[in-house]
Amino acid sequence: MTEKEKAQQGLLYDANYDAALLKERAKCQELCYEHNQLPPSKVEQRKELIRKILAKTEGDFWIEQPFRCDYGYNVSIGKNFYANYNCIILDGAKVTFGDNVFIAPNCGFYTAGHPLDIEQRNQGLEYAYPITVGNNVWIGGNVTVLPGVTIGDGAVIGAGSVVTKDIPANVIAVGNPCRVIREITPEDREKYKK
Repeated sequence: MTEKEKAQQGLLYDANYDAALLKERAKCQELCYEHNQLPPSKVEQRKELIRKILAKTEGDFWIEQPFRCDYGYNVSIGKNFYANYNCIILDGAKVTFGDNVFIAPNCGFYTAGHPLDIEQRNQGLEYAYPITVGNNVWIGGNVTVLPGVTIGDGAVIGAGSVVTKDIPANVIAVGNPCRVIREITPEDREKYKK
């Protein structure tokens, strides 16, 4: 079994020394670098590079510079996706974003984690668990989403949160660790003036 196959199965795998994975990451890093160096006015070139990097894009999307990911082929974004500055996706496993997802600056989505055992960790082993973000989700600035997390449709994740466990649909969740504080209600529709 290859190291990539081990990662896809959620097993410990060699992310640091496996030649095939190093080559795939280097290719993705080159494309991310190219994207990040383009002038902001080169809209279509930027979108075309993102399409080369990511596994799947649907409809209209926008990703601000700089953007970084490990492999790209594990990342799928839905329609009307927006990621603000400094989005980082460590995609050793699948990272799936639904439609109408808005991500504020300095957010990280980390499928990768390292063993607690010193010997395994020092061998360069890690694990990767998928992250899923549903439709109509807003993620505030400086949010960190950890391996294996699912964020339900319509959820709002408050700025600075560290999401360590699944978040249900249609709630506001904040904190470190991130916790649900309440459901989103019809009254929230009236909160801001139009």
